[in-house]
Amino acid sequence: MLNTDSKLALGIELGSTRIKAVGIDGSHVPVTSGDYTWQSTYENGIWTYDLAEVWKGLKTAVSGVERREDIAAMGISAMMHGYLAFDRDWNLLVPFRTWQNTITAQAAEELTALFGFNIPQRWSIAHLYQAILNEEPHVYKIAHITTLAGYVHYMLTGENVIGIGEASGMFPIDSEGLCYDAEMVKKFNHLVSDRNLPWRLLDILPGVLLAGQPAGKLTAQGAALLDNLLAPCIPFAPAEGDAGTGMAATNSVAPRTGNVSAGTSIFSMVVLEHPLKKVHEEIDVVTTPTGKAVAMVHCNNCTNDTNAWVGVLGETARLFGGTPSAGDLYTQLYEKSLEGDPDCGGVLVCNYMAGEGVTHMDAGRPMVVRTPESKFTLANFFRAQLYSTMSTLKIGMDILAEERVAIDSLTGHGGLFKTPVVGQKYMAAACNAPVTCMETAGEGGPYGMALLAAYMLHKAPGETLENYLNTHVFAGVSGTTLAPDPADVDGFNDYIRRYRQLLEVERKAVEII
Repeated sequence: MLNTDSKLALGIELGSTRIKAVGIDGSHVPVTSGDYTWQSTYENGIWTYDLAEVWKGLKTAVSGVERREDIAAMGISAMMHGYLAFDRDWNLLVPFRTWQNTITAQAAEELTALFGFNIPQRWSIAHLYQAILNEEPHVYKIAHITTLAGYVHYMLTGENVIGIGEASGMFPIDSEGLCYDAEMVKKFNHLVSDRNLPWRLLDILPGVLLAGQPAGKLTAQGAALLDNLLAPCIPFAPAEGDAGTGMAATNSVAPRTGNVSAGTSIFSMVVLEHPLKKVHEEIDVVTTPTGKAVAMVHCNNCTNDTNAWVGVLGETARLFGGTPSAGDLYTQLYEKSLEGDPDCGGVLVCNYMAGEGVTHMDAGRPMVVRTPESKFTLANFFRAQLYSTMSTLKIGMDILAEERVAIDSLTGHGGLFKTPVVGQKYMAAACNAPVTCMETAGEGGPYGMALLAAYMLHKAPGETLENYLNTHVFAGVSGTTLAPDPADVDGFNDYIRRYRQLLEVERKAVEII
């Protein structure tokens, strides 16, 4: 394997709050990065991002990367799912519909019944079919549908292809044939055959590639879109979603391994040994970057409400002359929560800023609820805040436990795990499984995408992704593992019992407020 510090692999991720670029050296260590902060907007009933800002953000993030002349391979990752529809000349037909939208309930329900396979509302095929059901005029002009990562990859390389893990969030994948499920494609085409559409499904979906396969090179036109910050001809790995890059970043691509990515949204990925026995609306079945089946519990809401409360508490501190930094605020509040009761003293928090597919909620109303007997302290309040970030995930993970899905290791990454011990301890209690955090836990997706680019560049002939990660990336990497504390497990189980009751209050709040 080539292992030289002079060659960099670059991973770029368009996340929900940041566009970040991370460069790793020949030892797979992050050595340079750049980023750009952005956020979705709610326009005409749709959560979206302006594609013009995509390019502004990409240029800003890449401009922060040092040693750009040393980049030998790169790849694009982004928020999975959603809907980007283009005509033959790649003109956008309707604004980008992100994973945050819960506007495809009818389509998701009908397709799940038709396929005998769970189709979540945020999947691209649900958005496409809902647009057909809504008789939206643009569906007759569609020549391409893709994801955000797929769009950026195409614009930079001219190749309309995506990685298989990313593709598995557009349409179900056949993990044996390593392509879109042919029987389900046939069923979909038959379902819409009376609509007089000028296309069939495979005509408009991007091609599918596996990790390690070349996916094109940066074109002169693509380099120009980035203000020529990068030189043409850099090889690209297949574009992957944040789920696939999270698996790579945590060495969770083999059966019985899993990871939890926790930031603006939260999701767990567990690589399956065997297919699930039942279809569960709460569980997505996607794939690893090499096509292995993965059970995914995806929740729209994680740290947004907590971030808002940290802001309010910071304002309070400044009212009394304090000047805590954002980092200190988070660290102190996270650590204070450890003094709280394992069941949060009866304090309950629902953190829903948006709808939530796992609990069948079309919108969110963040709330704090307690009884007169609750122990309302700062420690209990903030512990309840952090429990709320993972409570909906726990509901899904409990379903996997009932299905007897084996998990030997669970790795945490993302912002929730940046403060040592705290998020890790609560996640171990929620999932009743040991949770490991590595030094790269805060890097997440762009680091994982850089690893996939390095795998394409350096792998030996026939070398699997699992072997590459085990042997060349994570051998000797330091991390900490926390086993679940029985008192925390009992406390979280008591909390989740009352949280389920709180969801009925949440449902009513959405209805009347």
